[in-house]
Amino acid sequence: MALIVQKFGGSSVADAESIKRVAKRIVETRKAGNEVVVAVSAMGDTTDELLDLAHEVTPIPAPRELDMLLSSGERISMALLAMAISSMGYVARSFTGSQAGMITDAQHGAARIVDVTPVRLREALDDGAIVIVAGFQGFNRDTRDITTLGRGGSDTTAVALAAALDADVCEIYTDVDGIFTSDPRVVPKARKIDRISSEEMLELAASGAKVLYIRAVEYARRHGVTLHVRSSFNNNEGTLVLNDASRNNPGAGEAPMEQPIVAGVATDLSEAKITVVGVPDLPGKAAEIFTIVAKSGGNVDMIVQNVSTAVSGVTDISFTLPKPEAQQVLRALAAEQERVGFSAIQHDDQIGKLALVGAGMRTNTGVSAKLFEALSAAGINIEMISTSEIRISVVTRADTLNKAANVVHSAFGLDGEDEAVVHGGTGR
Repeated sequence: MALIVQKFGGSSVADAESIKRVAKRIVETRKAGNEVVVAVSAMGDTTDELLDLAHEVTPIPAPRELDMLLSSGERISMALLAMAISSMGYVARSFTGSQAGMITDAQHGAARIVDVTPVRLREALDDGAIVIVAGFQGFNRDTRDITTLGRGGSDTTAVALAAALDADVCEIYTDVDGIFTSDPRVVPKARKIDRISSEEMLELAASGAKVLYIRAVEYARRHGVTLHVRSSFNNNEGTLVLNDASRNNPGAGEAPMEQPIVAGVATDLSEAKITVVGVPDLPGKAAEIFTIVAKSGGNVDMIVQNVSTAVSGVTDISFTLPKPEAQQVLRALAAEQERVGFSAIQHDDQIGKLALVGAGMRTNTGVSAKLFEALSAAGINIEMISTSEIRISVVTRADTLNKAANVVHSAFGLDGEDEAVVHGGTGR
C-alpha cells in the first residue's frame, strides 16, 4: 500500500461541483489501495477576497488577526471536501494546520515550518480514513497563535506532510496538465515536460514560473520528496520533478540520461527596477547602498553596475526587486542620499524579466548567442543581464515580454505541435 499526498489548489476547488469532482478523484486513489492525505487551498479567490475585506475594515490589519482571518478559507475547503468524500461512503477526517502538527516560527503572514508532528494524521490513516488538511497554515508553540505560510503555502504544506509521513509521492494538482516549457497563457505553443530536475525547477520558480512555488520545491529537494504535477481536470500523466534522493525511489521512474539544453522559458512582470545614479566610484559604496536596501526589507534579484570613467569618477547601480517593496526602498535610499553621496534615484515599474533555464547549458556552447540573436531579430532591447550555471535572465520592457518569450521559445525548438490546454485559467 502506497501513501500518496495530494494537493488541490483554489481553482480545483472553486465551487461545489469542483469539490465533488476532486472528492471523486481522491476516492479513486483510495479505491486503488492507497493511503491518501490531501492538502487543500481556499476556494477560488477566497484568500484575495478576505484580504480585500480586511483592508476595507482597516488600512493596516493586525498581523495576528489577519492570519486568523485568512486561515479560515482553507478550513472551509477542508470541511466541504471531507463532507463530499463522506457522501460517497468513505471515511474522511479534516484537520487544521495546527491539528495536523504543522509547527512554524512566529512570523505572521510568512511563517516558516520548523517541525511537523503528524501524530493525529497517522492515527486517522491507521483507522482507514482519508485525511484532509488545511493548507497554508500552522501553529507557533511559543505564542500559541495560528500562522500562515504566505503565497504558495498549500504547496509547502503538502510537501512537508509528504516528507514527515514518508510518502511515496506528492501530487500537486492544478489547472494545467503539468509543467510546461513556458506559461501556456503567454506561449500557446508551450509543450508539457515529462520529467524535470529539481535544480531546473528551482530556477524556473525563482524566475517567475507559477505552477510551483520555490519554497515547496526547495523543501522537496532537501527532503527527497518526488513531486508529480498534474491536472485536476483529467487523468493525464503530468510532470515528475526529480532530485538525487527521489531518483532512488522506484516510484519516481528513470531519469533521462542526457538533460535537454533548455528546459523552459519563464516570464515575470512582478518586479521593478531602481537605478542609483551618480554613485562615487569608491570601495564600500555598493555595500552602503545594499545595506540600506536590506534594512528596508528589499529583496534584490538582479544587479548591474556601469563602468565609470576616470573623468567622472561616478557610476550607476541598477537592481530589480518585487514591486511592492520598491516604495519603502526608495524612501530609505532618499533618506541616506546625502550621506552616501549619489546624485539621484530612478524608479521603473514597467519592466519584464525573461529567464532561459536548462541543466544542459553547462556543457553546450552558443546558448547566450542564440538567445540574444532571437531577441535582436524581434527588435527587443535588453536592459539587464544576469546568469547562473543553468540560467540566463534578461530584463526588457514589460510590453515586449510576451513577444520575447514566444520568439525565444521558438528559437530553442521548444514549441509543441498543438496549443496547450488551460482548464481553469489561473495556473494554480
